[in-house]
Amino acid sequence: MNTRPPSRRLPRRRLAALAAAAGLLATGCSGAADDSADSDGAGTSGAGRIRVTMVTHGDEGDAFWDRVRKGAEAAAAKDGIELTYVSDPDPAGQAELVREAVRDGVDGIALTLAKPAAMKGPVNEARAADIPVVGLNSGIDAWRSAGLLEFFGQDESVAGRAVGDKLDELEAEHALCVVHERGNVALEARCAGVKKTFGGTTENLYVDGTDMRAVSGIIAARLRQDPDIDQVVTNGADFALTAVEAVAEADSAADVATFDLNEDLVDAVRGGNVQFAVDQQPYLQGYLAVDALWLYRTNGNVSGGGVAPVLTGPAFVTRSNAASVAGFAADGTR
Repeated sequence: MNTRPPSRRLPRRRLAALAAAAGLLATGCSGAADDSADSDGAGTSGAGRIRVTMVTHGDEGDAFWDRVRKGAEAAAAKDGIELTYVSDPDPAGQAELVREAVRDGVDGIALTLAKPAAMKGPVNEARAADIPVVGLNSGIDAWRSAGLLEFFGQDESVAGRAVGDKLDELEAEHALCVVHERGNVALEARCAGVKKTFGGTTENLYVDGTDMRAVSGIIAARLRQDPDIDQVVTNGADFALTAVEAVAEADSAADVATFDLNEDLVDAVRGGNVQFAVDQQPYLQGYLAVDALWLYRTNGNVSGGGVAPVLTGPAFVTRSNAASVAGFAADGTR
């Protein structure tokens, strides 16, 4: 494949309306656009730099996606890649962002498959244009059938089953698994995994993750309805912290655990307000996805041979090891 980047950049007029996070041309971990910045990576001259677009389904300002982005930026800085990061939680919007990258003739695309069906058409367009596409974070069960080259992330079903086992160790009996985005394949797989191995009762509670106040109220209301619920499992650090507040509001004795973490969540684990967190290492997902496209373009490498995903989790963060993670969390990389 031709690795010489086309002369024009990704159109930003349309991205501003569609992206939850504006496009960023990253040459360093600072996130500042600087086409003249030097790097120790290959292909750093402006005319010969590989251009990669990362398109996620994350919300603007979400700490989880900030970590994905930081990892991507770090890899781009190392490899001398011109990186554009854009996102849109709406499947149609995300699909259009991918099409924008295809029309611009970038050298590689990294994307998430939270809603695999929505990405099918854009991925086919990228392949027809001879643009390699790798997946990250969401879509571990769909990346191969979608035609992606590689995938970097956590097997959410495996992670969910590990959480179910952990709840058994903690002698929980009735777990409430909070799903903040209905239809998101990763979140559904997590809760299904919990149900497979947890010896107690598991029920899903669907909430609108864009309204934290409502999330807290719905969790509190459910806990009041059923005092036998002794465990709340959330699918994001911010939702775990909200669940802690809901438990207190409902005067419930339920414990809280979660998938994913941030600095405040690590502090909550250290303080005992949250039992544990499952870290899928989003920084690593972003880093590996961008680095993989550079390796493919410059050396023909395909991680996992194109038939197996590269797993970045699950890793448990508990009170016993939270201190060792805290510094990295404070830097925004864990």
